[in-house]
Amino acid sequence: MRVPRSAALLAWLGVASPLGAQTLPSEPIALADGRVTISGDVSASYGSADPGFFNYTDYEHSSLRLLRVDVSAALKAGPHLSLLGEVRTENRDDIEAYALYARIRPWTARDFDIQVGRIPPTFGAFARRTYANDNPLIGYPLAYQYLTSLRPDSLPAHADELLQKRSLGWRLRYSLGSSTADRGVPLVSAFRWDTGVQVHAGAGSVRATVAITAGTVSNPLFFDDNSGRQIAGRLELRPVAGLIAGVSLARGRFVADSAARSALGEVPSASGDAFAQTAWGSDVEYSRAYYLLRFEAVVSAWSLPIVKAPAIANPLRATSTSIEGRYKFMPGMYVAARFDHIGFSDITGSTSTAPWDAPVTRVELGTGYSIQRNLLLKVSYQHNTRDGGLLRRVENLGAAQLVFWF
Repeated sequence: MRVPRSAALLAWLGVASPLGAQTLPSEPIALADGRVTISGDVSASYGSADPGFFNYTDYEHSSLRLLRVDVSAALKAGPHLSLLGEVRTENRDDIEAYALYARIRPWTARDFDIQVGRIPPTFGAFARRTYANDNPLIGYPLAYQYLTSLRPDSLPAHADELLQKRSLGWRLRYSLGSSTADRGVPLVSAFRWDTGVQVHAGAGSVRATVAITAGTVSNPLFFDDNSGRQIAGRLELRPVAGLIAGVSLARGRFVADSAARSALGEVPSASGDAFAQTAWGSDVEYSRAYYLLRFEAVVSAWSLPIVKAPAIANPLRATSTSIEGRYKFMPGMYVAARFDHIGFSDITGSTSTAPWDAPVTRVELGTGYSIQRNLLLKVSYQHNTRDGGLLRRVENLGAAQLVFWF
């Protein structure tokens, strides 16, 4: 029932916008002499069914069949303090607080601020541009969306059990910890923000950000589920116009206390560094005239408890690469493409050695047309390939999306 409603909205906006496009708001709404601003983002996508769950997100929706509404507000309480928040709903589900934080600027003349609450991402490049109008295609880079077969609250007892769940990240459970079937985690979540404290500073062409948060990059949390914290950092350079290069690093405890207790009979010391997720990232963006090129690589490693043989003795590693390009060939219209791949490290079971999850490759091609400055129509085509696992291994998927923002 939810998908047809999304499709109906997509069709209605497509017909209505040429007739009354100028009636749509095009700027954020300002109140109280500009001290309060309200902005919004609405995207409606409808595309092929995805029985292989290649586009399933950690909100348990396919990004190709999605109605998403975001409303954000900012209150400037003074020259040194602002309060910012955002609420989101997908496919008419419950409204959730996507962001809610205070921004403190001790010096108004310097590029330095402290953010406290449910804060913006520190790690990676794509996490900063997840809104549909910032994404030239309809799908998302695999590192930020594809659900692996790992869960923080439910753990495999041995390598054989993990290998049996390859490709089932959309819904799985293990013998240790929670017995409820649920989704796995991506390498980095693009759809949930973490809770903690973030410090940002910039000078000239150099910008740096450091944060301490409750969750990890693959499992952001509002309430902590273990006794650890994550430390994340990003360094960004902008040496010439159009060029941005960044590196990111994050490390924090991944396994929930309830799962660790089920596996070991006890919870590791809060001062220890057991069962962590460690992630590294690098990214480059270059734009000039009508071209935009982006490259991003993410490597993530998760350490799990050793319980039974055949043991998962080494950290489970996943490596993702993404190359994206966009070219505007006429005013208001562009073509875009993205190549994505996720590979997984090998583990040894009782009878075989294989990647701990099934490697995935995606090629996506698309085009976009601006009906007006803040109303964008996109069409895309995906070729997805999964090398192993229990679900189907090849899917060709098409979708259309209408995006409006103010």
